[in-house]
Amino acid sequence: MERYDGPLDDAVIVALGCNDCGVWRDCLEALEAALARFRAEGIDVLARSSWWSSLAWPDPTDPPFLNGVVIVRSDHDPHGLMQALGRIEEAFGRQRHQQNAPRTLDLDLIAYGRLCGDLDGLILPHPRAAERRFVMGPLAEIAPDWEHPRGSRAVDLAEAATVGRDARPV
Repeated sequence: MERYDGPLDDAVIVALGCNDCGVWRDCLEALEAALARFRAEGIDVLARSSWWSSLAWPDPTDPPFLNGVVIVRSDHDPHGLMQALGRIEEAFGRQRHQQNAPRTLDLDLIAYGRLCGDLDGLILPHPRAAERRFVMGPLAEIAPDWEHPRGSRAVDLAEAATVGRDARPV
């Protein structure tokens, strides 16, 4: 875990998740390999959380998830960053044939500085991140005082989250 000591109003936050290791030995190896791929897409990791484990949502009978959060720097605008994250997902075998199905890699843009609203189909901050302990818990590790536009800090959102309440650091 690496805490972020930069300006929180500029933080670009990406969440990572995996519950199907694909060709990798396990989800931990898959997520570490995904992070290693960020640089090739022009994304520098400035801080990273520990990995957190949680039951799959919404179907807890699916394989459990491993999740984490990183704060990054990139010259990409929000749409360009989403495209870069999509290329990484694709390289890791991400299939989008069924909503909430197990996935080899899930990369979500949680926040891009203080941008807020619908940016031509890209909604920032991520519309459901504040409800998810498996996002807010890892974010609270590295930037506990990051403030959601609704006015709550990451550490408080992690405590109040209603989805993924079982999420814990591994």
